Amino acid sequence: MLIDSHCHLDFEALSGDLDGVLARAAAAGVTGMVTISTFVDKFASISAIAEAHDNVWCSVGTHPHNADQELHVETADLVRLSEHPRCVAIGEAGLDYFYDNAPREAQSTGFRRHIAAARITGLPLVIHARAADDDVAAILEQEAEQGPFPFVLHCFTGGAELARRGLALGGYLSFSGIITFKNAEEIRAIAASVPADRYLVETDAPYLAPVPHRGEANEPSYVRHTAERLAQVRGIGIEQLAAETTGNFGRLFAKTGLA
Repeated sequence: MLIDSHCHLDFEALSGDLDGVLARAAAAGVTGMVTISTFVDKFASISAIAEAHDNVWCSVGTHPHNADQELHVETADLVRLSEHPRCVAIGEAGLDYFYDNAPREAQSTGFRRHIAAARITGLPLVIHARAADDDVAAILEQEAEQGPFPFVLHCFTGGAELARRGLALGGYLSFSGIITFKNAEEIRAIAASVPADRYLVETDAPYLAPVPHRGEANEPSYVRHTAERLAQVRGIGIEQLAAETTGNFGRLFAKTGLA
C-alpha cells in the first residue's frame, strides 16, 4: 500500500476526471492521498474533494507563488480552517527564489505564519523550498527556537546541507518523480541516505510525472513508479519501501488516523 503525500486534485488537469484518477490510483495500490492547498481563499473547494472521498485528505495554506495575494491570511485563520475534520496539514508554504513570483518579504511573512500555525495545531507543515536552501534552513532553525513543529520538505530538490539541517530539526523529506529523471543523481544520493523513518513519496500531480510518463499530466497512480525507483536507490524491495513510507506518513500526518 502506497500513499501519495502531495498532489493537487483541484487542478484542472485532474479535476475533470477525478473518478478516473481515483480509480487508477486504487488499481495501482495507492490507497490514500493528500490534496494540497495553494490558496487559502479556495479552501472550500479543496476541502469538498476530501469530504467526498474517504481516502483523500487536504491541507490549508498559501503557496509562496501566491504569498503577496494572501497577506490578509493570518495564523489564526489557518488554525481555524485546519479544524476541518479532513484537513491534516498546514501549507504548502515556503520560499521559491527560482521563479520569484511573489516578493521575498511576502513569502517569508507567509512562511512564518504557517510555521506558527503548525506549532499551534501540531499539524505538519508542508514546505515548498526551491532555490532558497539557506533562507529556508535559517527560518526553520530560528522558528524552532520558539518551539518545535512538525514539517516535511516536499518534492525535495535541495542540497545535502538543507537535507541535513531539516532532518536535524526532526523534519521529513518527500521525494517525487524527479528521482526518476536522468539528471537527478544528487537527489538520488540524498534519497539513499535519509533515515528509514524520515522519508515519504509523492507525485506533486499534475506536475513532474515520473519516467516512463514524463511529459504527461501526472496523477497519484504514478507514485508507484517513484516508489519503485526509490526502492532501487535505497537497496530495498518495494514492499519494504511501501511499509516504511506508509508508516512514516501515518506518524507525520497523524490526524489521518493511519498511525
